[in-house]
Amino acid sequence: MTAITTSTQAIGGSQRTAALVLLSCVHFMLVLDDSVVNVALATIRDDLGFGTAGLAWVVNAYFLTFGALLLPGGRAADLLGRRAVFVVGVSLFGAASLVCGLAQEPWQLVAGRFAQGTGAALASPAAMSMITLMYPGDQERAKAMGVWGGVAALGGTTGLVLSGVLTDLLSWRWAFFINVPIALAALLLTPRLLPGGRPARRSRIDVPGALLGTGALLALVNGLLRTAESGWDPQTAVSLLLALVLGAAFLAVEARTAEPLVPLGFLAVRTRAVAYGTSLLFTAAFFALTFLVMLHLQNVMGYGPLRAGMAYLPYAGGVLIGIWLSARAVASYGVRPPLVVSFALSAVGMLLLSRLSEGDGYVSAVLPGVIVVSVASGLGFPALAIAAVADTTERDAGLGSALLSSVQQIGGAVGIAALVSLASSQGDPVHGGGDAATDGFALALVVAAGFMALGAVVIATLMPGRAPADGQPDGAKEATAAAPTDADH
Repeated sequence: MTAITTSTQAIGGSQRTAALVLLSCVHFMLVLDDSVVNVALATIRDDLGFGTAGLAWVVNAYFLTFGALLLPGGRAADLLGRRAVFVVGVSLFGAASLVCGLAQEPWQLVAGRFAQGTGAALASPAAMSMITLMYPGDQERAKAMGVWGGVAALGGTTGLVLSGVLTDLLSWRWAFFINVPIALAALLLTPRLLPGGRPARRSRIDVPGALLGTGALLALVNGLLRTAESGWDPQTAVSLLLALVLGAAFLAVEARTAEPLVPLGFLAVRTRAVAYGTSLLFTAAFFALTFLVMLHLQNVMGYGPLRAGMAYLPYAGGVLIGIWLSARAVASYGVRPPLVVSFALSAVGMLLLSRLSEGDGYVSAVLPGVIVVSVASGLGFPALAIAAVADTTERDAGLGSALLSSVQQIGGAVGIAALVSLASSQGDPVHGGGDAATDGFALALVVAAGFMALGAVVIATLMPGRAPADGQPDGAKEATAAAPTDADH
């Protein structure tokens, strides 16, 4: 690390630990809202009078804005100050959560979800980039990013558990109200714990790049989500074609602008490039897995929302074990070996779960596969986060964080769209049970296991090995050669 501000360097060990806890709690809250309403959708539909099409937007509005606005959010953190952008994002997220909890009409809830996604897209990359810069050493960063990545893995699963518990015991509204005190506490603690200051080098925001990149991501995520709901209808095709056109225009603009939103040299570092590509496979498989297993528990095994949520608690324990292993493995061997093991172990766990049949019990058939994939996800998420921000500096840490989060959001949309649609081609896992639904569940998980096997091969063959003897981290020499200098601007 070469360009860390004085304010970041001045943070003591105890304050860094407290800051890591604060940022991780906020990140947990943001990831939680990806899935916290899933189990409660039927109750929300009945309470507010949603139609089928409108109900999908309770989930998709957050997914869409969070994924589409991450790039400008991350770049704003780099250029305008990370703590300032973090405060704006958390404030917006907390206020939007209150709006969602108080909603009396469908449009109010959907509008609140759009605002939540916008706040998350500002806060998430700012938070991750602050951690990246507060922990510049390889081993200390491995531990810090282990916590961060583990929180991401726990957040998506805990959302399902919490949704079931709150819906059964209190009200679906508490899935949103619970965010408000967390956001308020974060805002009160931020001035004391998080580094302030402004960027050392003032730059202009690449407005054309931001508009084109956001438009391309918005069209892509919308098209993928529509695929899961409506199949390949004309609107889906138009949305995906628009994403392709806007993406091409974005690359053309970025190649010519003096201060691009995404410098093309940033993606030339092989460690980061492989991390982004395999993160897409990783999150696609795990989003679909979580969604399909929850449906299997409720539709095939007959579990209610609370029981289905509680059945996922062992997943959290497995993730914690994986996080513990990941920090030690990365510190000792670099990111490549634990990532290969994580992807391969995930494939094994998904194949175990694909063998489920209608009469199987939870302990004998579901639990072993859940434990295997949970340990694998805890091992993989932190290592992917470390690789994704390899060799970033004060100038581009927010961009690296935003790219990882954006890829993960797109991967989730791909997983839900492709794998749930594939499962539905064999039966109806969303609404029905029986052999057909089980066959569709099995087919989707076999394909998800194939994603993970492919990721393991890509990492083993393309990702650089552990840090060389001179102490430079993976990709450092590539980054030095590829990264733009001040003179380039």
